[in-house]
Amino acid sequence: MKKKIAIVGPESTGKSTLSAKLAAHYTTEWVHEYAREYLNSINRPYNYDDLKLIAKGQIEEEDRKLEDVTDLLICDTTMLTLKIWSEYAFKKCDPLILNNLESRKYNLHLLCNIDLPWVSDPQREHPDKRKFFFDWYEKELKKQKLNYIIIEGKVGERFESAVKAIDKLLLNKL
Repeated sequence: MKKKIAIVGPESTGKSTLSAKLAAHYTTEWVHEYAREYLNSINRPYNYDDLKLIAKGQIEEEDRKLEDVTDLLICDTTMLTLKIWSEYAFKKCDPLILNNLESRKYNLHLLCNIDLPWVSDPQREHPDKRKFFFDWYEKELKKQKLNYIIIEGKVGERFESAVKAIDKLLLNKL
C-alpha cells in the first residue's frame, strides 16, 4: 500500500528542502508546492479565486505523482496550507479546498517548526507571524486527529528526525 507524507508548516521553515532530501533518500517522487509555480505565472497579486486554482493544480500534481511511485510519496504542502492561507487572507475558504482537506489522507504529517532563520523570498509574506501560523497548523492537525510529529533543529537534524519517523511508519510502527 502506498504511503503519503505531508510536509507542512509556516513560511521559510525548510519544507521544500526537506521534501527534496527525503525524496532523494527514499528514491521516490515528491510533489512540489504548486502555489510557487502558479504565483510566478501571474503578474498581479493573488486573490481568493486563485486559491481554488492553486488547489486544483496541487491535487492534479499529487495524483499524477502518486501513480508514478511504488510505495512512498512526499508532499510539500497539502490542502491544510491552502485552508490556513485562505482563512487568514480572505476570512473564508473555498469548499473545494475544505472537501479535499477532509478526503485526501496522509499517513504522516511532518510539521516544520520555526527554529530556522527567516529567508526572504518574493512569495513570502509574514516573517513576524511564524509562531502564530505554527500554532494554527498544530491546532488544525490536533483538531482533525491527524498523525503528526514536529520537525525541528538544523537542516541535518530535521532530516534525521523525518527519516526516523518515516522508517517507523514504513515498518508499521507509527
